[in-house]
Amino acid sequence: MSAETEMKGKIVKGLFWKLLENGGAQGLQFVVAILLARLLTPAEYGLVGIVMIFITLANAIVQNGFSTALIQKKNSDETDFSSVFYFGLALAAAMYAVLYLAAPAIAGFYENPILCRILRVLGLVLFPGSVISVQTAYVSRKMEFRGLFIATMCAVAVSGTVSIAMAYRGFGAWAMVGQQIAYYLALMLCLLAVVSWKPRLLFSLARIRGMLAFGWKLLAASLLDTLFNNLYGLIIGKIYNEELLGAYNRGDQFPKLIVSNLGAAIQAVLLPAFSSRQDDMGQVRAMVRRAIRVSSFLVLPMLFGLFAVADTLVLALLGEKWLICVPYLRIMCISYSFWPIHITNLQAINALGRSDVFLKLEVLKKTVSLIGLLIGIRYSPILMVSIKAVCDFLSVFINAWPNRKLLGYSIASQWRDILPSFLLSMLMCAAVYFLQFALPGGPWLKLMVQVAAGMAVYAGLAWAFRLETFRYLADTFRNRG
Repeated sequence: MSAETEMKGKIVKGLFWKLLENGGAQGLQFVVAILLARLLTPAEYGLVGIVMIFITLANAIVQNGFSTALIQKKNSDETDFSSVFYFGLALAAAMYAVLYLAAPAIAGFYENPILCRILRVLGLVLFPGSVISVQTAYVSRKMEFRGLFIATMCAVAVSGTVSIAMAYRGFGAWAMVGQQIAYYLALMLCLLAVVSWKPRLLFSLARIRGMLAFGWKLLAASLLDTLFNNLYGLIIGKIYNEELLGAYNRGDQFPKLIVSNLGAAIQAVLLPAFSSRQDDMGQVRAMVRRAIRVSSFLVLPMLFGLFAVADTLVLALLGEKWLICVPYLRIMCISYSFWPIHITNLQAINALGRSDVFLKLEVLKKTVSLIGLLIGIRYSPILMVSIKAVCDFLSVFINAWPNRKLLGYSIASQWRDILPSFLLSMLMCAAVYFLQFALPGGPWLKLMVQVAAGMAVYAGLAWAFRLETFRYLADTFRNRG
C-alpha cells in the first residue's frame, strides 16, 4: 500500500469517526436542549449565557495554541504532551483565580448577584478542560477518533441526565451549570480510560518555549476570535436583558449545531493530514479543494434549509414562547453558511506553519467586525447581528486570500467550487419556505414535510445538474460498500 493511499484511508476513517462523534453527541445534546427549553425560560438561559461568555474566554487562553502546536509539530513526543499537560493545569489555576476574584465585579456590572456564585462554580470546568485539550490533541495526532467518539457519547449522556433531572426538580439556571460540569468531568475521565496516552512525570520548559513560538500567535488569534464572537452576547445581556440574550443564544444554537459538527471534523482530521503533507503543495492544494467542495455541498443546504423552516421548527420543538429567537436563528444561518470554508483555509495555513499569517488575518477580520459592531450597536440587536453576518461573509474572502500565494488556490477558484452548491441551496430554500404556506396541519406535520421536500429537491437538483461533488460522494460510498 502506497503512503498516499494509506493517508487517504486514515483521513476517511478519521473523518468517519469524527463525524459520528460530533453527529451523535450533538444529536443527543439537541434532544437535551429541547427538553431543557421546555423546562427553563429564556431569561434563565440568558443568565447562564452571560457566565458562559467569561468561561469561554478563559478556556480560549487555557486550551488553545499549545494543542494546535502539538498537532502541527512534526515529531511531538511524550515530553511535549506531558509538558503541555502540566503547563495547562497551572494556566487553568491562574485563570480560575482571575475569574474567582472578578466574579463580584461582573455580577455588579450586570446587576444580578447570583452571577457571582454561578461564575465561581462554573469556572471549575477550566481544570478538566485543560486536560481534555491535550487528550484531544493526542487523538488528532494519532487519529484515534473511535475512542473520542465513545468518550464523548458517554459524557453527553451523563451530563444530559444530570441537567434534565436538575431542571425537573426546579433548580432553574443551575441545571445548566450542572450540565457543563458533568460534561467536562465525564469526558476527561472517559478519555483517560479509552485513549492510549497518559500523562507522565516529564516536563521541559524548553519544549514549552519552543511550542510557544508557534502557539502564541494561534492563542492570540483564538482569544481575539472568541472575544469578538462573545462580544455580542455581552452587549445584548448588558444593554437589553437576559431574555433577549437567551433568544439570541437559542437562535445561534441551531445553525451552530450543524456547522460545528462538520467544521470540528474538518479541523480535527484535516490539520494532521495537511501537516503530514506540508512539503508537497500540490497534495495540500488538492486536499483543500476537495474539503471546500464537500463541506459546501453538505453544509450550505442544511443551513439554507434551516433558514426556510425556522418558524415551524421553533414552534414544533420549543413552543410559542421561543418564537422570539426566530429572527436571530435566520440571521445566524447566513452567518455560519461559509464557516467550514473558513476552517479549511485556516487549517491549511496552520499546517504550513504560518501562524503569523493566521494572526494577521484575525486582526484584519476583527477590525472589520469592530466597525460593524460600532455601527449596529447604535440601533437594535437585530441590526447589530445582521451586520455581524455581513462581516462574517466578508471574512470568507479575507481567509482565502493568503492561499492564492501559499497554495495557488485563488478566491475566484474557491468560489467556482462553492457556487454550484450555493445556487442549488438557494433554490431549495425558496421552495421549502413557500411550501409552509400551502401545507395544512400543525407545526410537526409541516416540519416533517418541509424537511423531506428539501432533501428531495436538493438531491434531485444535484443529480439533474450532475454536480461533481455529488458524483464524488456517491462513488465514495459505493466503493466503501
